[in-house]
Amino acid sequence: MNTKTKRRMIAVTGVIVMVLIVVLAVVGGSSSATTVSVAEAATGDYVGQKIQVSGNVVDDSFETKDNVLTFAIYDPEGDGSQQVNVRYAGGVSATFGNGVTAICTGKLDENGVLNASELVTKCPSKYENASEALGVAQLLGYGEEVVGKPVKVTGFVEAGSLAAAGAGDERFVLVDPESGTTLPIAYEGALSDDIADETTLVVTGSIDEGGKFTATDVAIAE
Repeated sequence: MNTKTKRRMIAVTGVIVMVLIVVLAVVGGSSSATTVSVAEAATGDYVGQKIQVSGNVVDDSFETKDNVLTFAIYDPEGDGSQQVNVRYAGGVSATFGNGVTAICTGKLDENGVLNASELVTKCPSKYENASEALGVAQLLGYGEEVVGKPVKVTGFVEAGSLAAAGAGDERFVLVDPESGTTLPIAYEGALSDDIADETTLVVTGSIDEGGKFTATDVAIAE
């Protein structure tokens, strides 16, 4: 290969490299999201743009219909009246629920709805001593004596039973480790990422006449 040919190859290679750099820059720029606050997103100035917004889920604002989750978020450190509606069609983590921190990435439409392509939820872990809690079998053994009364019950999470809030009547099923007795739990609050199959919990709430246990608080047993 002569010197002239080498120079041409070097020049062509340089052009290709420059083109690749430009393409990667354009692609990277178009795929990145601008981080904004709930208040900024609510102004409507970011319509059509890809943004990332973090906020807490407004209590009981969520609904799942045709596998699409809709909910609203607010800034816990800002004006609670300013909210952004979110629409998400992806898989939802079992941690999702009232008050959970939701990190939403997507594009705002003209109606101010954030059509999220990514949803990450975060919730700090709670811990509680299980010494004063009733076992599942013990609770059910009391019958009508405990109906409608606030109680604490402990047990472990049945494998495969964890679900996101709004996905059904049951959030998870609690199992008595000694008897294997089970108790379906209804709960709309946020769950920690540390809660998984077979995690031992302390659940505060009440049971109704039909045997449905509605929780007001869920903590990991210490």
